[in-house]
Amino acid sequence: AKTARAALDANNDAMASVIAAMKSAGIKERDLQTAGIQISPRYNYTNKPDGSQEAELIAYQVTNTLSVRIRDIDKTGEILDKAVSLGVNQGGGISFSNEDPAATLTEARKKAVADAMAKAKTLAEAAGVSIGRVLEITDQNVAPPPIPMNAKAFDVARESVPVQAGENSYTVQVTVTFELK
Repeated sequence: AKTARAALDANNDAMASVIAAMKSAGIKERDLQTAGIQISPRYNYTNKPDGSQEAELIAYQVTNTLSVRIRDIDKTGEILDKAVSLGVNQGGGISFSNEDPAATLTEARKKAVADAMAKAKTLAEAAGVSIGRVLEITDQNVAPPPIPMNAKAFDVARESVPVQAGENSYTVQVTVTFELK
């Protein structure tokens, strides 16, 4: 737009439509979060005969980033399609995560400790000793990295955008200190 005010007003109207569409698709208020707003001047640069450039302010641009948490993965394609249909023309990353990974992490800890004990037993036997009592156990969760997906790669078709959630993995690293006998 020609002024920052006009650009912001147009953005406000467009973003209000996007937010309303997200809510009508079942996205709760708590799952919508403004992640950034930028108001930037746009210039047209022309080269002058002396080699310098002349900048002419031609417009203002507003970029408004909305973070959307979709709890029903089956709706992801539909929501992306709806957003693009409303004029969303830039996207960030998509990442998939478990809402509550506690049970998965508990199982991973149990397996990590069992694995550590089996390795310690093998090493102790190879050294001609045996393991005694456990003196210390520490663990460290290794969070799975987000699985990024560039929104510009989506093919806006008549049907919703195909999205595959795949599988998340969790890693727990344990350190177990044993007494040797």
